[in-house]
Amino acid sequence: MRISSNFDGGNIRVVSADSEQNIRLAIRPDNQSAFYQWFYFKLESKAFISHILTIENLAESAYPKGWQGYQAVASYDRQSWFRVETEFDGDNLRILHTPEFDQMYFAYFAPYSYERHLDLLAISQTSPDCKGQYLGDTLDGRDMSLLVIGTPQEDKKSIWITARQHPGETMAEWLVEGLVERLLDEEDGLARLLLDKAVFYVVPNMNPDGASRGHLRTNAAGINLNREWATPSMQKSPEVFLVKQKMQETGVDLFLDIHGDEALPYNFVAGCEGNPSYDESLALLENQFKQALLTATPEFQDTYGYDKDQPGEANMTLATHAVGEAHHCLAYTLEMPFKDNIELPDSVYGWSPQRCKQLGEDLLVAIRAVVDKL
Repeated sequence: MRISSNFDGGNIRVVSADSEQNIRLAIRPDNQSAFYQWFYFKLESKAFISHILTIENLAESAYPKGWQGYQAVASYDRQSWFRVETEFDGDNLRILHTPEFDQMYFAYFAPYSYERHLDLLAISQTSPDCKGQYLGDTLDGRDMSLLVIGTPQEDKKSIWITARQHPGETMAEWLVEGLVERLLDEEDGLARLLLDKAVFYVVPNMNPDGASRGHLRTNAAGINLNREWATPSMQKSPEVFLVKQKMQETGVDLFLDIHGDEALPYNFVAGCEGNPSYDESLALLENQFKQALLTATPEFQDTYGYDKDQPGEANMTLATHAVGEAHHCLAYTLEMPFKDNIELPDSVYGWSPQRCKQLGEDLLVAIRAVVDKL
């Protein structure tokens, strides 16, 4: 029996592995940080023997409530990820499974590899409507990459979409993949209409270092990028510094920052009610966007989510608030679950890459509802 995680995005530490029924594991914290929640590892053992894998000390993890009602994902081929029987006692997560093959993978959510990220960039730039741009380097020397979809013109709107500021929230890049694929479909009428009116600036992965290192929430230096938007620096948060610099060049008429929430089993958005310059015009745009998305898909809801900020009390270090305020634009954080969507449960796959991608496609419907009013 062997357990390993020395691969792209991998994260686990073996405490002990005395038998198939008593495998004890722990999650490594992000580098220079106390955050830990993301896990991704390979089990090599005997097929058709029941296994119990226990991940310990989760009462001290980043989001302990995220383990309540959660089921781990697993895969034999790293293509199809399904849910497996999982129990949580307040501190220990137990995965109970009988493998059908000698090797299988377990993860917190379906991983989105760096190779797939590079494939998305490469395939997208073969479209006549898309150009890839290099913005600069991360702390580990990886590319900060931007997709520019559409032809910039003075009368076109600038729509910005960022994903995976928190690298363990892989569902964010799965969503972006679906959105980009539809936007680049030359036979899709909605995509054609939107590209006549707007240019999309898409950052599929804001945190490639953290993603490759197997982090939950921070970059290579242990910095939470979604607390850096007030005063980013090339020394600590070049990812935010470079994107914010490009935004100042292009302007922003609509901003969507894509995330995943550990605890809440819903898809929802969080807006800018607490921003100093928030006004009735922005409130109207927010409502039109939400109503259109509610009509487009039953996967989205607007009953459950984060508490709204009081006027003037927004945390201006967050991307949505900082960008919305700087550009006085419609800005939303979109959250998806690590668990299943409780309103449309799927006992086999839960909230999955395929559903993320479909939600990305459906987002374009909501963007269409507001694009002329931006």
